[in-house]
Amino acid sequence: MACKNYSFFSSSSSLFFFVILSQSVLSQKISDNDMHQPDCSNRRIHIRRLPPRFNLDLLANCSEYPISGDFCPFLANHGLGRKTHNRSHSWYRTDPMMLELLFHRRMLEYPCLTSDPSSADAIYLPYYAGIDALRYLYGPAVNSSADHGLDLFDFLQTDGPGAWDRRGGHDHFLVMARQAWDFSQSPAADPPVWGTSFLEIPEFFNVTALTLESRAWPWQEQAVPYPTSFHPPNLALFDAWRNRVRRTRRSTLMLFVGGGGTVSSSSAGTPNIRRSIRAECDNLTASATAASGSGGGYGYGPYGTSYSELCRVVDCSNGVCEHDPIRFMRAMLESSFCLQPPGDTPTRRSTFDGILAGCIPVFFEDQSARSQYGWHLPEAEFDKFSVTIPKEEVVFKGLRIVEVLQGIPRARVKKMREKVVEMMGRVMYRRHGSSMGLGEKKDAFDIAIEGVLKRITDRLRQPSLLR
Repeated sequence: MACKNYSFFSSSSSLFFFVILSQSVLSQKISDNDMHQPDCSNRRIHIRRLPPRFNLDLLANCSEYPISGDFCPFLANHGLGRKTHNRSHSWYRTDPMMLELLFHRRMLEYPCLTSDPSSADAIYLPYYAGIDALRYLYGPAVNSSADHGLDLFDFLQTDGPGAWDRRGGHDHFLVMARQAWDFSQSPAADPPVWGTSFLEIPEFFNVTALTLESRAWPWQEQAVPYPTSFHPPNLALFDAWRNRVRRTRRSTLMLFVGGGGTVSSSSAGTPNIRRSIRAECDNLTASATAASGSGGGYGYGPYGTSYSELCRVVDCSNGVCEHDPIRFMRAMLESSFCLQPPGDTPTRRSTFDGILAGCIPVFFEDQSARSQYGWHLPEAEFDKFSVTIPKEEVVFKGLRIVEVLQGIPRARVKKMREKVVEMMGRVMYRRHGSSMGLGEKKDAFDIAIEGVLKRITDRLRQPSLLR
């Protein structure tokens, strides 16, 4: 293993990580007297003290993990990554894998922390599971992936075991910055298949896991929004962006930001939704070019809405957009609908990028969002801010997406966009240390914590757990 090197942290970051490592009473941020405040009733959280091998040491070798490449640049600004440009105050080159670090940093600001685990309503494990999984997914430990998490469990059993034993782990939660499938290999798999077995070993069946994408059946998994690049530090900057989103002219009907579906892609010969989207967009562009050359026009829907472009594609193949919102955010701002087809997995970070741009999401299967992010995108309101078109109708029955979207009345499109703008705050992760009122508004982190506390409370009310 490479020598530990913490030089990539700024001086302020180094101080922060020292606080993380110590996790003393100072890092709990409040005194026991504060716990008697009414607003902390049923909201007390204890941050479990873990050895650095479970978090900080995993970051020290950020350039040494196989396949994943050098993720050291994304550790800057406590997990937000480097700024997109020097004058930026809200935009960063954020990597979704840094959600564990970002979440940990925000936990240290949580107003209802307690240093006493016996008085806590929930216990947070600051374990960077997604980063630790890299050595099992790609490295020399790939054949022992069924062991992922056992070291952590042994520690929880031997260091202050009372915190774990009193509720059998039902009040513990952690963040896993990957899709749940990456932690769902059967421990008995021989030979091993993709993933580790963290979520399949009985030792952690009772722990609530916040993942970027959950499976449909396990009760302990809950999907939370992918981190985007937008992390405003105050209310003024958030409102300024929201106002820009509201006033931007939407000159494109529908937009696809992503890769796949091209002639050169490996799945080009296989019918799939991305290929269908690309083909439809290419045909629309060709028709528009021909109409323009003959003096004709296009883009007028049945309700009088006009667009200078019906379909646009921003090619993000090979990860070129992953850490560069400048490549696609302007296109999202200028589009009415953002197409969100599934790829290797059902969910996409682009869903949340689009919402931040006020671009109405168009989904092609429920697993992409409706059945995933119920805490942040309530299912009861889902059809008020999004459109769902079954992918089978497009791929196998020839349904044209453009006709569906053009058929939506203009008044409804306006209401949907306003609802999307209303949802913006729910899916972004504000910058740590936010001031000027933004901290009073609930962001993705705040909503996730509320959901965790409610789930744990409901779980512990079940009589079978009290025997």
